[in-house]
Amino acid sequence: MDKKDIYEHLASIYLDASSKKKKKSRRYPEFLKGALSLVLVVGIALVLFKGIHKNANSSETALVFVPDVAKINYHFDPARKETFTIDLNNLNMGRFKTVAFSVKKVNYANNVFLRVEFTNIFQEKSEVYVKDLPDKWQDFRIDLSRFKNISDWSDMSELAFVVEEWNTQGKKGVVYIHNVRILR
Repeated sequence: MDKKDIYEHLASIYLDASSKKKKKSRRYPEFLKGALSLVLVVGIALVLFKGIHKNANSSETALVFVPDVAKINYHFDPARKETFTIDLNNLNMGRFKTVAFSVKKVNYANNVFLRVEFTNIFQEKSEVYVKDLPDKWQDFRIDLSRFKNISDWSDMSELAFVVEEWNTQGKKGVVYIHNVRILR
């Protein structure tokens, strides 16, 4: 051993410093590896989600009125109809094409029809009937052009869902409405 090797050995032991340059590692620190992996996973998830979302909804634009479940509990002893009403607050619906909602009834034996009714600020009313409500959740879409008596969609005052005595088989029951929205 020569003097330089001895010096290097002692320096590495006592001072942990050597005159020989260590090769720097080209490895990324662990946190960068984790961050890169996270970005990659999130990117793949977003691409997959967009593909599923696009296929499921065919890229529709919606204005959701009631995201929660609404309940129409009808009992036609003294009443003639039961109504669930949404205040549209003079909404301009001229650019929308469809009203959509999910609905189900509780008693499968009852034959229930649901009246969907729009009213504008000029008190023009128009309704469309949904026949034979299902006992499992089903999505319904009604084209706004089917509401023939509405001439002006620029100031809408309310949307109502009505269960009428003459349009049901049983005297009492429950109808649930969910995810009420209008679509472009």
